[in-house]
Amino acid sequence: MLMKLLNYFKLFQFELAGGLQKLEKEVRAEWEEKVTNTFDKTELRYELWVSEIVGRVHQSKILFVLTAPFIYALWFPALIMDFFITVYQKLCFPIYGIPLVIRNDFIVLDRYRLPYLNKLEKFNCFFCGYFNGLIAYTREVASRTEQYWCPIKHSKKLNSAHDRYKRFYSYGDSKSYRQDLGGLQKKD
Repeated sequence: MLMKLLNYFKLFQFELAGGLQKLEKEVRAEWEEKVTNTFDKTELRYELWVSEIVGRVHQSKILFVLTAPFIYALWFPALIMDFFITVYQKLCFPIYGIPLVIRNDFIVLDRYRLPYLNKLEKFNCFFCGYFNGLIAYTREVASRTEQYWCPIKHSKKLNSAHDRYKRFYSYGDSKSYRQDLGGLQKKD
């Protein structure tokens, strides 16, 4: 009896293994077909996307050239703003007891070193890093100034308030403003 059971078990095991191998082959064939079709469709979509982008670039290159002076003209006001913001904080912040903003924490110029960028892309990366960093640096100087001189929230909700704004006194809260202004002016 035990031998019959073992034989049935071996037969079942053999049939199960054969069935699993057959199923594995079917799944593998179906998977390879789907992957190949998906790859072909993805490749085709990519090629269409690239040709569309290239077409747009060729059509609009003249627009790039025409708008470039407006973009690069921002160098002049940016350099002037950088100069005046830096001079302002270096002269005034020590008098008010406000900690100086470290310019290099905001203006980071490193992407122009990437070897895979061409010269124009490197220049553009330098410009964007400088300009966006300058705006962040200016905002930090302005937020420290606002915290010292007028830390009162506006009556209207702001779309994008600086980090210090949440500590400001509510609009119309004269009691807190008069009692604690010196404390808030001293906070970092």
